[in-house]
Amino acid sequence: MMVKQMSLSFFLFLYLFTSFFIASSATISLGSSITPSSPPLTWRSSNSTFSISFIPSASSNSLLAAITYAGGVPIWTAGNGTTVDSAGSLRLLSNGALHLVNGSGAVVWDSGTANQGVASASLEDSGELRLLGNGSSVVWSSFDHPTDTIVPTQNFTVGRVLRSGLYTFYLQRSGNLTLRWNDSIVYWTKGLNSSFDANLTSPSLGLQTIGILNLFDPSFSTGAIMAYSSDYAEGSNILRFLRLDEDGNLRIYSSSQGSGTITPRWSAVLDQCDVFGYCGNMGICSYNDTSPICGCPSENFELVDVNDRRQGCKRKREIEDCPGSAAMLELDHAEFLTYSPELSSQVFFIGISACRLNCLIGASCLASTSLSDGSGICYLKTNEFVSGYQSASLPSTSYVKVCGPILPNPSPSADNVGNGSGWRVHGWVVVVVIVATVLVLIALEGSLWWWCCRNSPKFGGLSAQYALLEYASGAPIQFSYKELQRSTKGFKDKLGAGGFGAVYKGVLANRTVMAVKQLEGIEQGEKQFRMEVATISSTHHLNLVRLIGFCSEGRHRLLVYEFMKNGSLDNFLFTTEEHSGKMLSWEYRYNVALGTARGITYLHEECRDCIVHCDIKPENILLDENFNAKVSDFGLAKLINPKDHRYRTLTSVRGTRGYLAPEWLANLPITSKSDVYSYGMVLLEIVSGRRNFDVSADTNRKKFSVWAYEEFEKGNIEGIVDKKLGSQDVDMEQITRAIQVSFWCIQEQPSHRPMMGKVVQMLEGITDIERPPAPKAATEGSISGTSINVSSNISAFSTFAVSAPAPSSSSSLQTVGISPLASGRISSEKQSSSLIQPDMKC
Repeated sequence: MMVKQMSLSFFLFLYLFTSFFIASSATISLGSSITPSSPPLTWRSSNSTFSISFIPSASSNSLLAAITYAGGVPIWTAGNGTTVDSAGSLRLLSNGALHLVNGSGAVVWDSGTANQGVASASLEDSGELRLLGNGSSVVWSSFDHPTDTIVPTQNFTVGRVLRSGLYTFYLQRSGNLTLRWNDSIVYWTKGLNSSFDANLTSPSLGLQTIGILNLFDPSFSTGAIMAYSSDYAEGSNILRFLRLDEDGNLRIYSSSQGSGTITPRWSAVLDQCDVFGYCGNMGICSYNDTSPICGCPSENFELVDVNDRRQGCKRKREIEDCPGSAAMLELDHAEFLTYSPELSSQVFFIGISACRLNCLIGASCLASTSLSDGSGICYLKTNEFVSGYQSASLPSTSYVKVCGPILPNPSPSADNVGNGSGWRVHGWVVVVVIVATVLVLIALEGSLWWWCCRNSPKFGGLSAQYALLEYASGAPIQFSYKELQRSTKGFKDKLGAGGFGAVYKGVLANRTVMAVKQLEGIEQGEKQFRMEVATISSTHHLNLVRLIGFCSEGRHRLLVYEFMKNGSLDNFLFTTEEHSGKMLSWEYRYNVALGTARGITYLHEECRDCIVHCDIKPENILLDENFNAKVSDFGLAKLINPKDHRYRTLTSVRGTRGYLAPEWLANLPITSKSDVYSYGMVLLEIVSGRRNFDVSADTNRKKFSVWAYEEFEKGNIEGIVDKKLGSQDVDMEQITRAIQVSFWCIQEQPSHRPMMGKVVQMLEGITDIERPPAPKAATEGSISGTSINVSSNISAFSTFAVSAPAPSSSSSLQTVGISPLASGRISSEKQSSSLIQPDMKC
């Protein structure tokens, strides 16, 4: 009996030991399984860096079967987040199928490998789970079926997808990386720059162990870098991985082995509120300090789930329940996110009042957004799902259709009303301290200045040197007229002249070279002039000429700019054979074109207030000592006296012959799209080395821009290119792209022209370029002495619909009251002195 008991104990020990060995080794035999038992059994890689086990899910009382990195960081889950109860298991069946089974015995996930020759499984040291056939051939791999994470050595190819809730991440055949909501809305995309061939054959994405995200293709000599982890190439025993999070953002994380913690090192979407659907349907995303928070548009709405604000909002009373009493709730600095493919059906070019009214009377419209960025765009939201973003920095106004009366959200400061008296005392203390400090500093500074400089013969030099401290701080320096007169030696060294006045070379006291512009036609008051100067001086960008200071003394109005050693672009484009030494190579021309586009993009889309230049031309594109392009004369159009008739001709300061958009001639509002037209003409000149309005025997007596498009249609790209570049090695792909972009920019209808940000992407090769239609051959000379005025019988709403799409009888959104200008009667009348110039709008 004792012998039998010992034998039974021995065999029981042997069975338990064998089971433990099988569950812990890198090779997993058919018939093996793991459960969330205590202690839990796991399948481990040979170096124990990765393991397969059950981990808690975000939901209570449910578990995930996951591959985890040392410390418990999950990199893959069976069924992409499918959960089981505490009695569940992960089983490798004898037929080769890997099943995730619930406690009830129901199979909730299946690898689909039954009867496919699977002989065993293994968990590799890379974190890859493999189902192996005879001879170690791979039948199935977790790397080929990713869930929400990519790790080093994992190959992510076209057709594979990362999923996290409603969000997905794809690699497209073109090499673009895209994030989508609900497999439809593309809210983020990133592509290759122009240095890579866009004709990819088999692109794939991979993350290096040091933290560099690369795009590979057989046509590449080396991988294209798409992103860097902020800690790339640092430390050891660190796992870096790419993950699509449940908030819709794609991030690179790093985790030290065994720590169990992860640190974000890169994010695809820099502004979390730009993620479509982040706050659910009708939810408004905003920020509380640095963290995004979700709320409802007004008290006409309520949260769908008070415990999860990201589930969105719903109307307390549906629009169908209040016929005839619907109203438009106004949300300042708010935008309803509109991405592809909604852009094709929800974008209209109408003014803010029409944007609001069109949605109010449109049966299918739920909300609208009017952009104030110079584009004239209105989004009319007709889909059932609407995603909002509100921030003081957004140049837009949005409207939401609600049942009246409108109940705005309470002011954020309302909660502090009860404590008003206590804070008032504290506020007075702060104010007194600040005022006293400022007064003392002013007194000390004034005394020091007076003591040092009042009798000094070198007063001017000291003043100028002191002013340089202001320049270093970013503030515009105020010069006296005598200082500038002395610095320019009596305005003798003239650099050039334009519509705004002459420019002279000068030297400051510290021998800094500057350019001084004497403005003409400026009759603004001191205060308004200073305000415009402050706006210009606060506009800083690598591709914009920086304003150093100004002079406003009596009738004198002067601006002081940084000096550009190489002058303006026209000196290099339109050179003769005698001055061939000043010719720019194509590489420099391409960089100038791209730099100019970036500078204008900053003015239109990235400044606090949109700035329309109104006079983009080669003469206003300056080149520094390294031939970097810098746009000059921006912000000056507002300084001109609108009553000064000297500036009301087609050759005036507000636009230059050959670069004027058609809307100038039609007396229509001037927007940022007018600058796009001018840039398109400049871009064509950069490629061709000829003025866009040149007419010669070479162009069959046609305007060059018209002739160039005809040659483009024939496929004669070489005929358009500057003949002076003939002996050089040029990038024809870049040239073709630039020519196509130029033709898109000079389209007659502003709505057909791209935004400048889009122009930059097209030039860089990030965005595909469709074949441009033929630009209309409208020229300044063709209507000289006449103006095109809109007939008075057109609806008042037409003043908003500068280039709205043609009305459709099938759309309830295009009403008779908002007819596009094209549908009105157009008449030509003699130009008179009472004609009002087009307004300049963003």
